[in-house]
Amino acid sequence: MRRLTEDEFKATATSEKERVGLDEEPPFDFWEYFELVPPEDFGEHDFSEGRVSYAWNMRGTVYQHVLVECETPNVYLVLVLDVPGRSVVGHHLLNLNRIYGLT
Repeated sequence: MRRLTEDEFKATATSEKERVGLDEEPPFDFWEYFELVPPEDFGEHDFSEGRVSYAWNMRGTVYQHVLVECETPNVYLVLVLDVPGRSVVGHHLLNLNRIYGLT
């Protein structure tokens, strides 16, 4: 399971993204990958409910970002999917509270 650095994660994102409806089927089953993410990659957060809050297609790329929520608002484990390759590129702990000074 590959933990993406901040730069690697940003390289998979675009400013133009398209929100995927939560009722849409995922492009492939990524939960096996999620289950194998080492607990230390979760920081001090609990992602055990495995609830997806958002999914975004990154326009002009092969990537989809799937945001799994935890108990802390605005903190997500992002799974970066290579849609045509049907694989998970890696994961990144995204803490919007820290990035944007949210409380």
